[in-house]
Amino acid sequence: MPTRRQCANALRILAVDAIEKARSGHPGAPLGMADMAEALWRHVLRHNPANPRWPDRDRFVLSNGHASMLLYGLLHLSGYDLPLEEIENFRQWGSKAAGHPEYDLDMGVEMTTGPLGQGLASAVGMALAERLLAARYNTPEHAVVDHRTYAFAGDGCLMEGVSYEACSLAGTWGLGRLIVFYDANGISIDGKVDGWFTENVAGRFTACGWQVLGPLDGHDAAALDAALAAAHADEGRPSLIICRTHIGYGSPKADSAACHGSPLGAEGVAAVRQALQWTEPPFVIPQDIRAAWDAHERGQALEAAWQSKFEAYRAAHPGLAAEFERRVRGELPADWADTARRLVEEALNAREDLATRVASRKTLETLVPRLPELLGGSADLTGSVGTLTAASTRLNPPALTGNYISYGVREFGMSAIMNGLALHGGFIPYAGTFLSFADQAKNALRLAALMGVRAVWVFTHDSIGVGEDGPTHQPVEQLNMLRATPGLHVWRPCDTVETAVAWRSALESPCPSVLSLSRQTLPFCPRDAEQVAAIARGGYVLRHCAGTPELILLATGSEVGLALAAATQLEAEGRRVRVVSLPCAELFDAQDADYKESVLPRAVRARIAIEAAAVDWWRKYVGLDGAVLGMERFGASAPGKVVFERLGFTVPHVLRLVQSLLP
Repeated sequence: MPTRRQCANALRILAVDAIEKARSGHPGAPLGMADMAEALWRHVLRHNPANPRWPDRDRFVLSNGHASMLLYGLLHLSGYDLPLEEIENFRQWGSKAAGHPEYDLDMGVEMTTGPLGQGLASAVGMALAERLLAARYNTPEHAVVDHRTYAFAGDGCLMEGVSYEACSLAGTWGLGRLIVFYDANGISIDGKVDGWFTENVAGRFTACGWQVLGPLDGHDAAALDAALAAAHADEGRPSLIICRTHIGYGSPKADSAACHGSPLGAEGVAAVRQALQWTEPPFVIPQDIRAAWDAHERGQALEAAWQSKFEAYRAAHPGLAAEFERRVRGELPADWADTARRLVEEALNAREDLATRVASRKTLETLVPRLPELLGGSADLTGSVGTLTAASTRLNPPALTGNYISYGVREFGMSAIMNGLALHGGFIPYAGTFLSFADQAKNALRLAALMGVRAVWVFTHDSIGVGEDGPTHQPVEQLNMLRATPGLHVWRPCDTVETAVAWRSALESPCPSVLSLSRQTLPFCPRDAEQVAAIARGGYVLRHCAGTPELILLATGSEVGLALAAATQLEAEGRRVRVVSLPCAELFDAQDADYKESVLPRAVRARIAIEAAAVDWWRKYVGLDGAVLGMERFGASAPGKVVFERLGFTVPHVLRLVQSLLP
């Protein structure tokens, strides 16, 4: 039987061999954290490599994702679908072993990490999901939701502000099932961190309501075991285990930045082998060590025991069991199609002039009681963004019940936690703030798009129509930034009907969505059934003209009303004008060529796009012969109507642009 250190050394050797072959990677952290990983993965972690989607598995997040070869070694040796050939092709085109972990649940990677701190923040969301599902579905006789969330994090993760935002909430919520290993090796890319990171980390986490264990020797198996036992014993507080380790353990470059992000070189790898007394050739792991790591037998036994427990639960509570399984599968309720249809019909029949933020809240009033998986929230702007409904119950620690979270002024932390909630399964998180604050949330939105998680960001106060709050709160460039993010659906609806369709699409979509909503009241737009159906295609003809159009006006959101008013004036002057509403360009761009041609015929070269946002994004729709009425400066503090008028968002200004395009 191999020793625990030998098992840990197998992780170290796989890491240095893969990095050396790739001539690229970060050997220091895998060498330093291997003993921590052995203590957790071989002795504590509840998981089944044969079924990485087992609902009651423990979650593991490698927040310091540059240590990816540590995770790949763990997955490979434990028995997940990560063959040795993939590790030998580390960081190469097509390899599952990418430079930083990329979300692949079938391979055992719970989330994409690399931007430091976000893995830790999303682990908070995963731990919260477990507690909320336990409160909803567990009974005194049956605990069918009963797992933990573990994360590895380094000095860099704790320097990032997002980790503090999320960990502050974890302490407030008392997430005792969250356990974080802090790899305190004191080294980052620039060298020893004592020149820029000297705070009392233990004091910070204690102040946030965490149990702090250590500092302990991160290479001491017995100390790691004791810390894990203590963490498990305290279910009222999340636990931080501070581990003093040697970055680059066993290498000549240990305890220095030289081993952080560069291969060790042939001599360095040879020195590691000698220090670890490892005599096998590259990528060769002795069979007894492989057998010691293989988690299939233990994992299948754990899952079988849970499955037996769940069958008893199903017999006692068939309704709860069916709902739990549906939510875990990510399926909407059986009556969803009827709910979605009525959402749109109610908006059509009401014919209300409303701010789209208010229209969104009215839509949520219908959705929240019917979808228990919806988990709402706001970054301290609940009354302004309209995310709280009559059916919403605020999160109530320490019991951890409710379906609405007050995240505080933490846009980034909120968004990373939303990602964790969605990744865990059983929830569709949505939360709101002002569109101008999308900048603070952007990197979490980017990761959501990379992973394809289903979450909804409600960004309100979406233009210069914010008015008196001035340019700091009037978004100009944010829509372009969001639209430039692959895999993100950005909706900017113009009225109640488009808002209802936007929500329907967001909940049915497998990718993240943004709803960009107005503060000011917008007019209801009458439509026929064909136009209503076309909204879901992202762009459609809202106003037709007799014959072939000579001019097309394109707009979104609050500027659709301006386009319609200008079209009315132009038609009174004998012009043939088509108005196109483009509430979700990503969906419109994905339509077939014939449909796009039917909406924006290439023969009509006179086009004007109207949107109170940066202009450059619209060039792909209007071409060189068209014009864009948009923002080429920041806004100003004044009543919203005045700001619109002073910056040219008026019918007369549109007519002047038309005169410059048409003879």
